[in-house]
Amino acid sequence: MAVNCEKVVNDLFAAWGRLNLDEIMNQFDENGVWDNVPMNNPAKGKAAVRELTQGFLKDTAAFEVKIVKSAHEGNLVINERVDTIRMKNGKTAAIPVAGVFELNDAGKITSWRDYFDLATFNKQIA
Repeated sequence: MAVNCEKVVNDLFAAWGRLNLDEIMNQFDENGVWDNVPMNNPAKGKAAVRELTQGFLKDTAAFEVKIVKSAHEGNLVINERVDTIRMKNGKTAAIPVAGVFELNDAGKITSWRDYFDLATFNKQIA
């Protein structure tokens, strides 16, 4: 079992809050996958995850995560949270999200899946 899986996930979101690409990527395994389920095909492999992350960061002025509930078993972390994204154009979106994270024994994310209502996001940034 990975050491303190919830801490790894919390560290990931702390890095997002700092908009720090390198810190975000440090949480991923080389073969990690990030699937923003309603938005796009999964990013497979660290290079693809980096590219997807850069795409989000380029338009983001601030990113805040409020974890409402979190549970873990073994190397699996599931959380309910609200992601608040302030775009560089001044618009803000607060999105309820359910996230599922799988980690390896080294404490690196091998899979991250987020489930949310894309229409809720689009309506707020329109």
